[in-house]
Amino acid sequence: MDMSACGVVLVTIDSQETAIALANALVNEGLAACINLFPIQSIYRWQGQAQQDNEWQLVIKTSLRRYAELAARVEALHPYEVPEIVVLPILAGSTAYLGWVTEQTQPR
Repeated sequence: MDMSACGVVLVTIDSQETAIALANALVNEGLAACINLFPIQSIYRWQGQAQQDNEWQLVIKTSLRRYAELAARVEALHPYEVPEIVVLPILAGSTAYLGWVTEQTQPR
Protein backbone atom coordinates (compact mmCIF):
# COMPACT_ATOMS: atom_id res chain seq x y z
CA MET A 1 0.00 0.00 0.00
CA ASP A 2 1.14 3.54 -0.76
CA MET A 3 1.08 5.12 2.70
CA SER A 4 1.63 8.55 1.17
CA ALA A 5 -1.91 8.31 -0.13
CA CYS A 6 -3.20 8.99 3.41
CA GLY A 7 -2.93 12.12 5.48
CA VAL A 8 -4.13 14.09 8.46
CA VAL A 9 -5.96 17.36 7.89
CA LEU A 10 -6.11 19.88 10.74
CA VAL A 11 -9.07 22.25 10.99
CA THR A 12 -9.99 24.59 13.84
CA ILE A 13 -13.55 25.74 14.43
CA ASP A 14 -15.45 27.94 16.86
CA SER A 15 -17.50 25.54 19.00
CA GLN A 16 -18.06 21.92 19.93
CA GLU A 17 -21.47 21.98 18.23
CA THR A 18 -20.09 23.14 14.88
CA ALA A 19 -17.10 20.78 15.22
CA ILE A 20 -19.43 17.81 15.66
CA ALA A 21 -21.65 18.92 12.76
CA LEU A 22 -18.65 19.33 10.44
CA ALA A 23 -17.12 16.01 11.52
CA ASN A 24 -20.39 14.17 10.95
CA ALA A 25 -20.81 15.71 7.50
CA LEU A 26 -17.28 14.77 6.41
CA VAL A 27 -17.52 11.19 7.70
CA ASN A 28 -21.06 10.64 6.38
CA GLU A 29 -20.03 11.92 2.95
CA GLY A 30 -17.01 9.58 2.84
CA LEU A 31 -14.49 12.42 2.80
CA ALA A 32 -12.96 11.35 6.12
CA ALA A 33 -12.54 7.95 7.76
CA CYS A 34 -12.19 9.23 11.32
CA ILE A 35 -12.09 12.62 13.04
CA ASN A 36 -10.87 13.36 16.55
CA LEU A 37 -12.10 16.51 18.31
CA PHE A 38 -10.16 18.42 20.99
CA PRO A 39 -10.87 21.68 22.84
CA ILE A 40 -7.92 24.06 22.37
CA GLN A 41 -6.83 27.61 23.12
CA SER A 42 -5.66 29.57 20.06
CA ILE A 43 -3.59 32.74 19.99
CA TYR A 44 -3.23 34.35 16.57
CA ARG A 45 -3.17 37.63 14.70
CA TRP A 46 -6.28 38.63 12.76
CA GLN A 47 -6.82 41.95 10.99
CA GLY A 48 -3.80 43.47 12.73
CA GLN A 49 -4.86 42.51 16.24
CA ALA A 50 -3.69 39.70 18.52
CA GLN A 51 -6.59 37.38 19.35
CA GLN A 52 -7.10 34.61 21.90
CA ASP A 53 -10.03 32.22 21.59
CA ASN A 54 -11.31 28.88 22.74
CA GLU A 55 -11.69 26.68 19.68
CA TRP A 56 -12.02 23.03 18.68
CA GLN A 57 -9.34 21.17 16.75
CA LEU A 58 -10.46 18.56 14.22
CA VAL A 59 -7.83 15.92 13.40
CA ILE A 60 -9.15 14.41 10.18
CA LYS A 61 -7.79 11.13 8.80
CA THR A 62 -8.40 10.83 5.07
CA SER A 63 -7.13 9.76 1.69
CA LEU A 64 -5.16 12.61 0.14
CA ARG A 65 -6.85 11.70 -3.14
CA ARG A 66 -10.02 13.20 -1.61
CA TYR A 67 -8.29 16.32 -0.26
CA ALA A 68 -9.67 18.80 -2.83
CA GLU A 69 -13.23 17.62 -2.17
CA LEU A 70 -12.69 17.64 1.60
CA ALA A 71 -11.22 21.16 1.56
CA ALA A 72 -14.08 22.47 -0.59
CA ARG A 73 -16.63 20.94 1.79
CA VAL A 74 -14.87 22.38 4.87
CA GLU A 75 -14.86 25.83 3.25
CA ALA A 76 -18.57 25.52 2.37
CA LEU A 77 -19.61 24.49 5.89
CA HIS A 78 -17.12 26.50 7.98
CA PRO A 79 -18.23 29.71 9.73
CA TYR A 80 -14.82 31.46 9.49
CA GLU A 81 -13.88 33.83 6.68
CA VAL A 82 -10.48 32.08 6.46
CA PRO A 83 -10.68 28.56 7.93
CA GLU A 84 -7.51 26.72 8.89
CA ILE A 85 -7.02 23.73 6.59
CA VAL A 86 -3.56 22.20 6.99
CA VAL A 87 -2.50 18.86 5.47
CA LEU A 88 0.10 16.57 7.05
CA PRO A 89 1.03 13.56 4.92
CA ILE A 90 1.34 10.23 6.71
CA LEU A 91 4.82 8.91 6.04
CA ALA A 92 4.38 5.60 7.87
CA GLY A 93 1.77 3.81 9.95
CA SER A 94 -0.19 0.66 10.51
CA THR A 95 -0.89 -0.96 7.15
CA ALA A 96 -4.23 -2.28 8.41
CA TYR A 97 -5.33 1.14 9.73
CA LEU A 98 -4.25 3.04 6.62
CA GLY A 99 -5.98 0.42 4.48
CA TRP A 100 -9.15 1.08 6.47
CA VAL A 101 -8.76 4.86 5.99
CA THR A 102 -8.40 4.33 2.24
CA GLU A 103 -11.39 1.99 2.13
CA GLN A 104 -13.63 4.39 4.09
CA THR A 105 -12.82 7.33 1.82
CA GLN A 106 -13.38 5.66 -1.55
CA PRO A 107 -15.72 7.70 -3.76
CA ARG A 108 -19.22 6.28 -3.58
